[in-house]
Amino acid sequence: MLIPSSRLPITLAAGLAALAALAALSLALGSFPVAPRELATVLWAALSGGTSDASDNARAIILEVRGPRIVAALAVGAALAAAGAAYQNVFRNPLVSPDILGVSSGCALGAVLGILAGLPTAAMQALAFAGGLAAAGLVLAIGALVRGRDRVLTLVLAGVVVGSLFSAGVAFAKAIADPYNQLPSITYWLLGSFGGVLPRDVAAAVPVMLLALVPLALMRWQVNVLALPDDEARALGVNVARTRLVVIVAATLATAAAVAIAGVIGWVGLVVPHAARLLAGPGFARVLPLSALLGAAFLLAVDTLCRTLVPGELPPGVVTAIVGTPAFIGLLAASSRRAE
Repeated sequence: MLIPSSRLPITLAAGLAALAALAALSLALGSFPVAPRELATVLWAALSGGTSDASDNARAIILEVRGPRIVAALAVGAALAAAGAAYQNVFRNPLVSPDILGVSSGCALGAVLGILAGLPTAAMQALAFAGGLAAAGLVLAIGALVRGRDRVLTLVLAGVVVGSLFSAGVAFAKAIADPYNQLPSITYWLLGSFGGVLPRDVAAAVPVMLLALVPLALMRWQVNVLALPDDEARALGVNVARTRLVVIVAATLATAAAVAIAGVIGWVGLVVPHAARLLAGPGFARVLPLSALLGAAFLLAVDTLCRTLVPGELPPGVVTAIVGTPAFIGLLAASSRRAE
């Protein structure tokens, strides 16, 4: 059932309220449970600048451990889902995502090189952005050189090839890494995790992700027109080349910042935009905010399950793949039934 355009703001407001409740639940759950009263007093004191009568352990867990992790999960989920929606609209292909286009692999190679060099988070983000942009540029260049009958299929195949190339670079970096210090960090990071997120990492990465989403929001109507053939988009007054470049750069920057802070977490950028389109229709102006909201909620729920279901901790990247596969099949089935 499609959400009418007139009801979309109400739906988004209700979704934000539900997301806030989910974040509060995630703050309370874990190996050290926090009582609702302690949670409320700590959050109120943090927001108002006052003091609370909660224990030091509760304050430390909420503000220094779970708080940054939850903020990171929300931001990464929103960024990956929004980037996936943008890529799918620009490339006119619902099967495109940061993973399939090779952008995630390019970002991963840049970030892994940063780990090898012992660089801080900001430098890792810069290298991840450069790697992701290089991957996107290679995909576009191959698509321009190989003019097949099916441009969509050409771009997807180019993304697979470019992703394999950058994955080989990651494998080479793992082969030359210090097996006692660097290799475990790289391997754990490539699985995707929020376990090591610190407040300074959130402060460095989250503003970049939010900044990357601003052009997508401001240009949402032009991006919507890009779903049309280029000639029709130009006839409607859209500078196709410039708009496509800005969208690709912004989506790649969002993906790079997400990869730099959380590692490679797949399926979010592919599955969530499909769910958003199923609810709101194909218009990018409606799909973008709904994708960001659903992506944030999905990844926060996944991360909460990862750290509460088992005594240790499951990598979110593994769980999103396990959950994403049947979810994507179900979304495809629902879309095909609607098309009939």
